[in-house]
Amino acid sequence: MNMLSEKKKDVTILYVREERLDAHNSGDLKTELASLFEGKEKSILVDLKDVRFIDSSGLGALVSGFKNAISHQGNLKLSGLQPQVKSMFELTRLHRVFEIFTSSEEALETF
Repeated sequence: MNMLSEKKKDVTILYVREERLDAHNSGDLKTELASLFEGKEKSILVDLKDVRFIDSSGLGALVSGFKNAISHQGNLKLSGLQPQVKSMFELTRLHRVFEIFTSSEEALETF
C-alpha cells in the first residue's frame, strides 16, 4: 500500500495514497496504525483525501486503529473524506465514532 507519514507538532499524519481502501490493501493500514501506536505515538491523523472507495475491510482497519488508539491512551482522527467514502461512514454510523474533518489543517488544530 502506498502511504506517507509526516510529523507536525506532536501529531503523526498518515496519508493514504490509494484510490481504493479495500480487502486488497487494508491489512497494510491496520498494521501501520498498530505499529505507530505501539511505537508510542499518541496522536494520529489519517488523511483519506486520495481514497475514492472504501469497503468493510477498509472500515475495519480504521476501527482497529481506533481501538488501538484507545488502548494506548491515544487519539485517532480522520480528514479529507471524499463523498462516496463519507457516505459509507454515514451508512455504517461510524461518523458518530470518529472525529472527521474536512482537511488535515482543520484537524491539526483540534489535537
